[in-house]
Amino acid sequence: MHAPRLHATPRVTSPYRLSRWLFLLTLLLLAGTVHADDFTVYSPHVIATQSEFELRGYHLGDGRANYHGGQAAEFSVAHAFTGWWKPELYLARYERAPGERSQWLGYEFENVFQLTEPGRYWADVGVLASYEHNTAGHGPDALEAGALIEKTQGRFDHIVNLIWEKHIGAGASRRYEFRYSYRGTYAVSSAFRPGIEAYGRPADHAYQAGPIVAGEWHVPDSTSNIEYRVGVLFGVNTAAPQHTWLAQVEYEFF
Repeated sequence: MHAPRLHATPRVTSPYRLSRWLFLLTLLLLAGTVHADDFTVYSPHVIATQSEFELRGYHLGDGRANYHGGQAAEFSVAHAFTGWWKPELYLARYERAPGERSQWLGYEFENVFQLTEPGRYWADVGVLASYEHNTAGHGPDALEAGALIEKTQGRFDHIVNLIWEKHIGAGASRRYEFRYSYRGTYAVSSAFRPGIEAYGRPADHAYQAGPIVAGEWHVPDSTSNIEYRVGVLFGVNTAAPQHTWLAQVEYEFF
C-alpha cells in the first residue's frame, strides 16, 4: 500500500483521456478477473520511474483439515514506466495447499493503471489487470481485472477493490468469480498506520476481516523507502479460515 504523495505540478486529465480510460475499464471488467487467495488491497496510485521489490505471503491458522497448513508466498519486481502504468512480474510463487506438499507455481504479469489524478475527483480510480500462467499440473491459467478505488480524508485512507477472475485454457470453467476487498487506515505517522482489512469471496462463501498495521520508512541519504504490512484476518463465517496471518515487505527506489 502506498501513502498518498503530493505532486508539485499536477497533470491535467483531459475529458478525452478520461473517457478513453473508462472505456478500457469497461473492457477489462468484461474480460478478466483476480486471484481469490490474493490477500492484498491494491492502491490505484502510480509513481513514475519508481521500482519495487516485494515479498508477501499468508499462513492459515485453522485446525480443520480443509485449511490446516495452508500457506503461500510471492516475490515480485515492478517498475512504473509512466505516471499511469506500473507493470509487475511475479518471479516466484510458492504455495502449500492444506493436506498437500509444497509446490512452486507459475508466473504472473500484473498491471496497475492509474486513471485519475490523486485528489482531482471525489475518489482516485485505477484498474488492475493481470495474466497468471500456472505450470503443468497446477490448474488452468487465469485472467484477472478489476476496479481500484481510493479515498483519502485527512489522516484516514480508504481503498476498495472490486475484482473478477476467469480461468482460461484446458480444463477452465466458464464461470466468472468475483471478490471484493477493503482497507481502512489511520496515519499516526508515515511509519505507523493501523487499520482494518476485509475480504469477501462470494463464490467460496468466505468472508474475513481483521486488524492490520502498515507503514513506510525512508532510507536515509537515499531515494528509497521500505514499506511493511502485517495483520491477521478472522473468519466471519464457517466457510472462511478461522485465522489468516498476513505479512508483506517492499523496497522502493528511484
